[in-house]
Amino acid sequence: MAAKAVIRLTAAMTIFAASAMAQTNDPNLTQAEIDCLNRGNAANADCAKDGGAVKDGGKALAPGITGAVFLPDLIVDLFPNPAVVTEAPIPPGNTATPPAVAPAIQAAAPGGPVVAPTDLVATEPPRAVIGDFVPDEVLVTVNGDAGAVQQIAASFGLEIRSQRQSRLLGNTLVRFGIPDGRPVGVVLAQLAADGRTLRREANHVYSLQQAASIVNYAFERIALDADKASGENVRVGVIDTGIDDGNPALSGVIAGQFDAMPDVPIKARDHGTSVDGLIAGTGAFKGMAPGARIYHARAFEGGKSTMDVILSALDWAAEQDVRIINMSFVGPKNDLLGIACRNARAFGIVLVAAAGNNGPKAPYGYPAAFDGVMAVTATDAKDGLMPQANRGAYVFISAPGVEMVAPSGAGSDVVTGTSFAAAIVTGAVANLFHAAPDRSADWVEKALAATARDLGPKGRDNDFGFGLLNTKAAEAAKE
Repeated sequence: MAAKAVIRLTAAMTIFAASAMAQTNDPNLTQAEIDCLNRGNAANADCAKDGGAVKDGGKALAPGITGAVFLPDLIVDLFPNPAVVTEAPIPPGNTATPPAVAPAIQAAAPGGPVVAPTDLVATEPPRAVIGDFVPDEVLVTVNGDAGAVQQIAASFGLEIRSQRQSRLLGNTLVRFGIPDGRPVGVVLAQLAADGRTLRREANHVYSLQQAASIVNYAFERIALDADKASGENVRVGVIDTGIDDGNPALSGVIAGQFDAMPDVPIKARDHGTSVDGLIAGTGAFKGMAPGARIYHARAFEGGKSTMDVILSALDWAAEQDVRIINMSFVGPKNDLLGIACRNARAFGIVLVAAAGNNGPKAPYGYPAAFDGVMAVTATDAKDGLMPQANRGAYVFISAPGVEMVAPSGAGSDVVTGTSFAAAIVTGAVANLFHAAPDRSADWVEKALAATARDLGPKGRDNDFGFGLLNTKAAEAAKE
């Protein structure tokens, strides 16, 4: 027998076993007239009749009584099967007993009745979402097939905007749309009621890290011999804007391309072209690692991207068997990105990211602040810190990134930002892998930290990290 759910009313009502009682607030009715309003007493001889209709303040109430509500009409068949009660999971490391919660709403069968979104019961309080995000979308990893995704969408009043199997997340990643205007934090809390939703996050917005726009002094500052520099055959992933692959500086540099946002026309090509050029450019714009093979994923337009697009680009890069991934962008903390980075590092990939250009008091920038990601800040030709650079304990290393000439979509440009400092570090790491392909990601991280030239306060600090990258010293470091 299908389970029944009673819609809550604002006023308390009493249900009688023998018959449902009509509810009225009219003080002028006699008891006999009240009895007449009840279906069980419709044949009562004492009922007042007027053309077959009982009067309530001049309004006809029977037959088809209006102005009165019968409780059985308020019982609705919400679930084709009994509802299953689940409990909110206890976060890892949290041994406290979770607070009592209302029964969780389970997914309805496809095509079955759907719970109104306003009636959904959340097993968590609404979440405060930090940073910029798409206001009508959530990202969810789902333990289940396409049918499970459809059930979740139906039960929670959501739209399926995209879904794919993520290698780095290890599950199906679904981008759900919120068509009814519910806040993202509320929807995330509601989705926690379904045990098939493993991770639930906002679709955060990330920004490329290019500051305001005069010879590339980086080789000298990071102790890399320009005549001997080489990243030949080292596979490097770059997640950035589209590129001008017709620029002479990128001739023979790009080994593969992927467009993570194919429905968005490409308008800007400068940032990605500059990053690729600084890593492995040729000709007049020689990069740090000539000969490196760049696998470029376009994931930004207008300087912006979203979490789902970035994750798609990361998955693609990991599938290309790259040794390094350059991420010259910054946004808020997002657990899905954190998991993807952690798993990429577990695959042996070195992750290099821009620390951010949002100033000394800015919050930590991600993905740079995740464990296993090398956060790069920018210095100038005199090893001074770029004033706009983010600060914090997550800053790992410094590299040139202020007023450097680099190729761009328009030919060339003078660029400044932690984006470009990250590209310098990526090129230096490619040199280390070229010299000794068997080196591990852990070795690279330890070698860079141990050999960096200390800047600022002694030891690692929040401004320069371990100090200025020293490629020559790192290459000589013991295995």
